[in-house]
Amino acid sequence: MKLLQFIDNDQMKLGIKVNQGIIDVQQFQNKTEFSFPSTISELLENVNEGRSQLIKLIKYVEETNSSLLNVDEIEFGPVIDSPGKIICIGLNYIPHVKESNMKIPEYPVVFSKFNNTLTGHKHTIELPNVAEKYDYEAELVVVMGKSGKDISEEDALDYVLGYTIGNDVSARDLQMLSGQWLLGKTLNDFAPVGPYLLMAEDVDPTNLDIECKVNGELRQSSNTKNMIFSCATLISYISKFVTLEPGDIIFTGTPEGVILGYSEEKQVWLKSGDQVEVSISGLGSLVNTLK
Repeated sequence: MKLLQFIDNDQMKLGIKVNQGIIDVQQFQNKTEFSFPSTISELLENVNEGRSQLIKLIKYVEETNSSLLNVDEIEFGPVIDSPGKIICIGLNYIPHVKESNMKIPEYPVVFSKFNNTLTGHKHTIELPNVAEKYDYEAELVVVMGKSGKDISEEDALDYVLGYTIGNDVSARDLQMLSGQWLLGKTLNDFAPVGPYLLMAEDVDPTNLDIECKVNGELRQSSNTKNMIFSCATLISYISKFVTLEPGDIIFTGTPEGVILGYSEEKQVWLKSGDQVEVSISGLGSLVNTLK
């Protein structure tokens, strides 16, 4: 099941992507005997019941041949708009570590972003004048579905609601300004996520092709099987230090091919008008234009 959030009259609404289009969940609240979550946040309050109700809704829509929204006409929101935590992992693919001229980490490199960075598919990202070296980072993003502390690796994926696509947009000159990466990672709209949230039971996070294109030119191409630390390892590791809650998201690191990894004479940083497209097999493509 592919979920999404879209904006209608300044209201965030839950949608379901099916072959024929987009189901506006709220549209059917009073047309059936079922009660549906109206946002991802509401789904997270009771995942099992909410999932069951949404599956019933899909069957109802198919049986009644109900009218659906056109995917090209909706305004996508971020699939998660108010997570308690945005946790990011750096240096999680060996070729990316090498191109960044850093040491292969013994433990996951953990940093964070804030909710101001979240935006959706097709949204324009403004590049502020506080930096010049803007870069892309294609990433698989984990969305937590259950609360957990000290989670074992064997059980870790059972705590996941689903997976989506993220772009950890980075201002490298701010990132490298000091020993802390925060400033270069937390500018407004620097964490687009979407367009869809694919439920965990439909995804094998250990074997997903991941790509990034800039203005149609392929820049990154890898597979999540090349991660140093798998999704299960990351969830288990992070949960040793903090309780992971429903709705928390984890950016799992980017593969090689970022601009930072080019030789200095070949580094052409992102600029206004560039279009960045991040694709992951089965999850679709996340597209954003820079301004």
